[in-house]
Amino acid sequence: MRGILLGLSVAMLILVGAAAASAEDAPRQTLPQLDRGEKIEKLGFPAVLEKLTGWTKFGKGKVYTLPLKKGQHVRITFSSKSKYTFMAIFDLSSNDDESFFGTDEDGDTADITLNEDTTWLIKPYYSRVTRRRGLGAPYEILIDPNPPASQQQPADQQKDQGPTLFPSRSKQGQ
Repeated sequence: MRGILLGLSVAMLILVGAAAASAEDAPRQTLPQLDRGEKIEKLGFPAVLEKLTGWTKFGKGKVYTLPLKKGQHVRITFSSKSKYTFMAIFDLSSNDDESFFGTDEDGDTADITLNEDTTWLIKPYYSRVTRRRGLGAPYEILIDPNPPASQQQPADQQKDQGPTLFPSRSKQGQ
């Protein structure tokens, strides 16, 4: 009886050790530090325009993960009535713990085509370094999986369009 128990114990140790070793070999996606009370909501890549709404109230905020495939083009637009509310996007497949896009510096729209499979963490937040009223602010995030192609023409093509009814100011002085 003792031999059977000893054999089962050794087998369990071997299985636990093998599971721990395989877990260490798997690639890890480390999350940036979340604020207390923030909840992660896992998204799927949308087929059509997806609208996320929420509130940046401290301790009850949402953070979103969005899996993306190589070659996908996505546009993410952030808006809020508060000038103290921002959004940061982190690439979880990167070892860098800094965001690669932030509305405080990069504008309200991220328009990106992916070079590799990855998962993004989208984090709306309320700035703590500014004086303000209230505990948070509402926000809206639009995820567009099929953004229209840019309508702007390169400068070379604009020059070759031929004469216009009103010449530019630089040509009037000649």
